[in-house]
Amino acid sequence: MPEDESLGALVAQASHHISTLVRSEIELAKAELKFDAKRVGMAAGMFGAAAFIGHLCLILASFAIAYGLVALGLATWLAFTVVTVFYLLMAGLLVFVGYRRLKGLAGMKRTMRSLRGLAGPEEAEAPLPETAPVPAMAAETPAPPPYTGPTAGQVGAHRESIRDVH
Repeated sequence: MPEDESLGALVAQASHHISTLVRSEIELAKAELKFDAKRVGMAAGMFGAAAFIGHLCLILASFAIAYGLVALGLATWLAFTVVTVFYLLMAGLLVFVGYRRLKGLAGMKRTMRSLRGLAGPEEAEAPLPETAPVPAMAAETPAPPPYTGPTAGQVGAHRESIRDVH
């Protein structure tokens, strides 16, 4: 009967049940991750195949545009040159826009500052190697001083034991 079991036996059973539950949850997570990894791999392969087919379509469309320009009266070499220059201009524009987007990155300056704060207050005050100021999202307040009050054990030390009351 459960009422006859000692506290130690109940704690041992609870510990055993918790460890079994944790192991079961880990096994479930592994199985789900394996299943999801297979699905992600299949999806990545399909995206890769779609990108390859799209690239082939772009090449064929380029030929069609060039031969369409030839049909309009342009010389063959000039039609293919026009298509090539168009693609070079598009590539240059994409590189320019991408470069501008990367140039505006702020990096992880706040994260580095908070990590330095964990190391100690003197490292936290060290200036970061930054070229532009980072706008503050909210007014920064100084860190509160460390807690020096009583601990939980000290607070409850004046209470009577439950065993003494009965």
